[in-house]
Amino acid sequence: MSHIIFLHGASSSGKSTIAQALQQKMAKPFWHISIDHLRDCGVLPLDRYRRGEFDWSDDRSAVFDGFHQSLAAYAASGNNLILEHILDTPGWDRDLRDLFRPFDVLFVAVHCPVPELNARERLRGDRPVGSAQRDQSMIHAGRVYDIEIDSMDGIETNVKAILQAWRSDLRQSEFNQSFA
Repeated sequence: MSHIIFLHGASSSGKSTIAQALQQKMAKPFWHISIDHLRDCGVLPLDRYRRGEFDWSDDRSAVFDGFHQSLAAYAASGNNLILEHILDTPGWDRDLRDLFRPFDVLFVAVHCPVPELNARERLRGDRPVGSAQRDQSMIHAGRVYDIEIDSMDGIETNVKAILQAWRSDLRQSEFNQSFA
């Protein structure tokens, strides 16, 4: 059975940094994957969306449906994943629970204080300041996680906590419960 460590947090919360450090500590090979990787390597024609040649609002659903299905395909082929993602669209949680049902999923909340999110956004410069704060205010509400971490606790502390949770085989998140 493939394993998925799902890092869920606002943009700029530290998911990528944690995922990179976690990948280095895993005893098994894990892919580190996110929609940002597809965006950054040129898979998506972002310049053409920005110029208005394509309408992102028309294509967004298909892009993310394909991304979600690809994650399940990677895992079904025997690949372990460290996924960084934001469940910011209604229905994505249900879709991913269905797609990930055959796999061992550790669902991790990545928290970060709002002032730090805003500071990181300003440094990155690739998102409007305030979008991470908006994410943070809504994406964790009602979620059931296996473990919750705070990126301000430091990389080593967080990686150690995630590894301990992953090795425990105790899964109680919404990805491991039956929901009606």
